[in-house]
Amino acid sequence: MASAFLQLINEILRTAKSQGASDVHLKSERRPIARIYGELKPMENFGGLTAESLKDFVKNSCPAAFLPRWKHDSQVDYSYVAAQEGAEKIGRYRVSAFYQRGTPSIVFRHVKEEIPTLATLNLEPKVFESLCGLEDGIVLLCGPTGSGKSSTLAAMLNHVNETQKAHVITLEDPIEYAYTDKNCIFNQREVGIDTPNFADGLKVALRQDPDIILVGEMRDRETFETALTAAETGHLVFGTLHSGNAQQAIQRLFEFFDPTEQAGRRRQIASTLQATLTQKLLPAVKGGRVPAVELFRMDALGRRIIEAGEFEKINAVMEAGKDVGSRSFNADLYRLIQAGAITKETGLQASPNPKALEMNLKGIFLSQGGIVG
Repeated sequence: MASAFLQLINEILRTAKSQGASDVHLKSERRPIARIYGELKPMENFGGLTAESLKDFVKNSCPAAFLPRWKHDSQVDYSYVAAQEGAEKIGRYRVSAFYQRGTPSIVFRHVKEEIPTLATLNLEPKVFESLCGLEDGIVLLCGPTGSGKSSTLAAMLNHVNETQKAHVITLEDPIEYAYTDKNCIFNQREVGIDTPNFADGLKVALRQDPDIILVGEMRDRETFETALTAAETGHLVFGTLHSGNAQQAIQRLFEFFDPTEQAGRRRQIASTLQATLTQKLLPAVKGGRVPAVELFRMDALGRRIIEAGEFEKINAVMEAGKDVGSRSFNADLYRLIQAGAITKETGLQASPNPKALEMNLKGIFLSQGGIVG
């Protein structure tokens, strides 16, 4: 690959980073586009990039172990460290290269070097620290791509590193944040390089004396089954799942299994699942974005409705579970609006029930027993 083109890619990434971009999109014959605080914006200072140049970039920056995947599957994910000659490193990026309509495209996701804290992410420390202190079970962090799941998990593991003595194994595709051992021992394994897949890595992890295991994504039945086994044998498992709320997340888990297995699996999942957190990133008043989080913390009632398959009751149980730490999206949006972190308009637009949130902001709260003012 021509050095000049590599430097051009790095300059695009440097410029995007200076503008606060989380992602950069490179598409054949089109100028680069950056996602800045959630909004896609063309990078006017750069012209279109040729298909051959993009293919050369992947060929020369992709780890050798992943090149067969690029050749045969026409898509590949890997990590890339951007640097310019004679200058400081620009940063680490998660690269997703793929073909569309026969031409290559690349999306870069900036991975911040400094591991965030719960406070810097505007997450309530007490809520998340209590989850970090669990001895076993499964905690799922949910939300769409780009909702900040990786940053939140990194902040939680950073808290574990500072407050506990534990062996933490992470299985990631690719590795994003790099942890330095403090009170904990961290072993980070990248899918495709250090282990063939999540399921195999997780099975082997159970023989490596872990206390906490992070599974980058619950992708298939085999991975989730092994996670259940890990949770049942006294390990705390953190994982991510693409879903929009607690009910969707829990129903999604059962999609891994045949209908004939549902009854037995309901008992197993009800007994091992500790919590689901679903996250959205919203425009912040002071610039940037701030997470709004729905938390479904398991209690006896929550476990009973999962075991009974009464998933439609999850929202009601969650709203009634404030004593155990559960919180609806509306409750967190209310908190963020009251704290001045987001505007009322932003909160109402993001709310799954804007009428109820509007009433909350007027001091009217509905409970199962009626109106509480």
